[in-house]
Amino acid sequence: MSARDDLLAAAVAHVTEHGVGEISLRALAAELGTSHRMLIYHFGSRDGLLVEVVRAVERRQRARLAELMADTTLTPTEQARRFWDDLVDPAQWPAERLFFELYGQALQGRPHAAPLLDGIVTDWLDPLTDLAVRAGAPREQARAEVRLQLAVARGLLLDLLATRDVEGVRAAAEAFLSRVPSGGAAG
Repeated sequence: MSARDDLLAAAVAHVTEHGVGEISLRALAAELGTSHRMLIYHFGSRDGLLVEVVRAVERRQRARLAELMADTTLTPTEQARRFWDDLVDPAQWPAERLFFELYGQALQGRPHAAPLLDGIVTDWLDPLTDLAVRAGAPREQARAEVRLQLAVARGLLLDLLATRDVEGVRAAAEAFLSRVPSGGAAG
């Protein structure tokens, strides 16, 4: 692992546990046991670091989905439910709040967050399409279906973060999942 990778892993762990709030780059560097200059060297700015934190969390989530998909003892519906359970874990809420905060900034065209838009949807479509096809969906329809599922999942995550109504959001996710053709991937 490189020094950059080590710093990114530490930043992900810190943000996932503590959130970001208004922490300065210097304070964040101190929390990570490094200097603000090292963070600037590797990530360009505080915001550049936060974009990389979101990307790292997203990669970790896609790796978890791949791990679940490789478990042939689980049905696609069980895989989707387990993945959803991972996403709604309160330990993930700080990273998910950061995701939506930076997503909104990227949509506003803020230069520091704009790189987050690269792959924010498309990186999920292939693995989710594969899961839907395994569940029996025709490939030609699966991509549109999983795009809808991704949008619903993100909407439910926003609802969860706004209301903290875990049971209500879980019930909505179950209701949606029960409508997904062949019980595919609502991740």
